[in-house]
Amino acid sequence: MKDQHNALDHAPLGADTEYVNQYDASLLYPIARDLNWQAQGVERSSLPFHGCDIWNAYEVSWLNSRGKPVVRLAEFRIPADSLHIIESKSFKLYLNSFNLTRFSSESDVQSRLMDDLSAVAGGTVEVILQPVDSPAVISYFEGECLDEIDIEVVDYSPAPQRLSAAGKVIEESLYSHLLKSNCPVTGQPDWASIAIDYRGPAIDKAGLLQYLISYREHGDFHEQCVESIFMDIWQVCQPEALTVYARYLRRGGLDINPWRSSEAGQPDNLRLSRQ
Repeated sequence: MKDQHNALDHAPLGADTEYVNQYDASLLYPIARDLNWQAQGVERSSLPFHGCDIWNAYEVSWLNSRGKPVVRLAEFRIPADSLHIIESKSFKLYLNSFNLTRFSSESDVQSRLMDDLSAVAGGTVEVILQPVDSPAVISYFEGECLDEIDIEVVDYSPAPQRLSAAGKVIEESLYSHLLKSNCPVTGQPDWASIAIDYRGPAIDKAGLLQYLISYREHGDFHEQCVESIFMDIWQVCQPEALTVYARYLRRGGLDINPWRSSEAGQPDNLRLSRQ
C-alpha cells in the first residue's frame, strides 16, 4: 500500500483547503485504480468483473448568464475500467468551484462536467443533471437480509477465511446493512448497505455476514473495498456468476456506489432509505 499512500501525499483529503467559488478543473485529483492491485501483484486487465461507480451529488449549483443561481441534482457514472478514481474531497471542491461561475446554459455545464471528469478519470464519464423537485423514490435491495443471523464476530479487518460455499448450484440474492469501512486518510467511517447476487454453490450465510462485518476497521476507498469483496467471494466460493453492489451514505453532499459484476450490464441507481 506504500504507492497508494504516496499518491495521497498531495491530495486534498485530510488537508486544510481553501474554498474556491470560481470554476477550476485543476482541483480534481486522480488516484490510479491499479495501485490497489499492483500491491497484490495482480494485473487489473485480468480481473473478472465489469462495473461502474455511481456518484450522486446533492449540492450542485452555478450562475446563469444573468447571475441567477441554478441548483441541480447530479448523477455521475465512472466506468470501473477507467484509469483513475477521483479523490472525493477534490470532487467536492471542484463542484464548489461552479458556485459563483456564470454559464450560458445547463447543457454547457453538463458538457464541462463530462469533459473534465472524463479527462481526469481516463474514461468516459456519464453526467445527468436533474431538477431538485425530481421525484425521490426510496428503493431497497431485493432478496434475503442477513442482518438478523445470530453470529459471533471476532474479526474487524478483512477475513476471507470466513467465506465458504458448498452443495448444488443455486441462484440467490443476499444483502446486509452492516458494512462499514474507514477512509484511508482521515479515518472517518464510511457506512454502506451491500447486495450480493450470485449463481453457484450455496454460500454459507453466517460466514458471509461475518466476512462483511470484518471490514469494520478496514481503511480503504469505497471502490477498492467493493472490488476486494467481489474478488474474495469469487476466489473462495467460486460462483458461476457474481454481482456486488454497495450503496454508501453521503458525506459532503456526495454518495459513492460501486457496482462490480461478472456479467455485462449497468445497475439501477437505487436510493436506499439511509441515503
